[in-house]
Formats: sequence, structure tokens, C-alpha cells
Amino acid sequence: MTAKPRRQMFPLSLRRRVVRRVSLLRRRLRSLWRLVLACTMLRKSTRYRQLPGTSSSSTSPAACDVDSDQHCRDSSDLVALKISLLGDCQIGKTSFLTKYVGKEREEEPERRGLNQMVKTLSIGGARIAYSVWEVSGDEASHNHIPAACKDSVAILIMFDLTSRCTLNSVIRWYQDARKWNQTAIPVLIGTKFDDFVKLPVDLQWTIANQARAYAKAMEATLFFSSATYNINVTKIFKFITAKLFNLPWSLERNLTIGEPIIDF
Repeated sequence: MTAKPRRQMFPLSLRRRVVRRVSLLRRRLRSLWRLVLACTMLRKSTRYRQLPGTSSSSTSPAACDVDSDQHCRDSSDLVALKISLLGDCQIGKTSFLTKYVGKEREEEPERRGLNQMVKTLSIGGARIAYSVWEVSGDEASHNHIPAACKDSVAILIMFDLTSRCTLNSVIRWYQDARKWNQTAIPVLIGTKFDDFVKLPVDLQWTIANQARAYAKAMEATLFFSSATYNINVTKIFKFITAKLFNLPWSLERNLTIGEPIIDF
């Protein structure tokens, strides 16, 4: 005769630990599933609408601003994403960011040298909150690069189109950013395009070619922009959104000197 197997008895303390771990895992899976559903809705969105400040000939992801009161009332469907904004001082970073964010709220800076603003969009039934971390640009602010770049989905590196020295700095900003984030979408942005077009054409050509070469080395998309006239400001964030969520929106290349260049 074979003896019947003895039923294994778990100590009470071990059983409680198992129950706690299973409960924790279920909560994490539910949170992950909600995020997956939000991203799925974004990918399925195929509707488009004209955003304020863009030309009638361009198409864009179906995105619209969310009222800040609504944002405060309900955050259950909110997908929070972080973007880094780097570049030298006095190149128009804050003006660019203010033009895009508009009247939405500015976060209280965690430390001197960091400026944080939030922009909320509604896309395909889900909401995205872009938290943009701007590093001021002086030497002391380089200590904030790790905090600004960690966990970012995109890194915007800026230079002044009328200042060659700020263009020469972008490679260093890029290299410093990549030490802390190797996966974020890189975007190279030339600011003050409205002043740039006043320069001699041969100088515009030289600066544009140097910027294109740097963008290629960084594997980044290049935009010439102007916060004053809202040139390519909103388009840059539409590009990032479409890239992140595989939205069916294509970017048109423009290499014409005297026009706001877009190169990729």
C-alpha cells in the first residue's frame, strides 16, 4: 500500500504575506491596464481638427486644450508625461514655453534654475498633461540636467538662430542630456526666426546648414521657430504627440532658405 500524500500546511504568517503580495500585484495591474486603455484610445484616434494659430492647409492630431477647472476636478483619465527643455541663456526658451502653455498653470519650481509648466491636451477621449522642465541655461543650472532629463519622453534642445555661439553649444547640451536619458525623442529648435530672416541670405544659408548637420548627428528633428509669431511652436508639440502615440499625422519637410525650416 502506498501512503497518502500529506497535505502541506502553510504557516499563517506566510499565507498572509502571499495574500498581501497578490493584492499589491492586482492593484498594479489595474493601474497598468488603465494606462494601456488610454494609450489604445490615442492610437485609434483618426479625427483631425484645426488648432488656433495654425495655417488652414496643415493637418494635426485631434488635440484640444482642457479647461484648467476640469483638470482639477477629474484626473482619473490623465496621462502625465515629462518633457525636458535645454539650451543657453537668453535664447527664448521661456518665451517659447509661455507661448505654447498659454494661460495654463505654472508649477512651483522645485529649485532655482528650473522652470516647470504644464499643458493639458485632450486626444481621442484621453487626456495628456505635458510637464515641461526648463533648465535656465547658466553654468550653475547644469546641475539640474539629471533631474530635468530623467524619465522624459522628449528632449527639446534650443539655440538662437541669430547667435552662432548658442548653436555651437547644442552638441554639449545633447551629450549631457543623453547621459541621463537615452530613449527620449530628440528635437533641435532654432528660436527667433523672425529676427533670423533679417540676416543676409548667405549667413542664413550657413547657419541653416550647420543646424541641419547638428540635427543629423543628434538624430533629431530640426525646427526653426518664433514665439513672437507662433511659428512652429504648437507644431513641435503636435509632432511629439504623434510620435509618442503613433498618430496618423505626417510632418512636411521644408528646406527653403527664408522660410521656417523643418528637417528630419
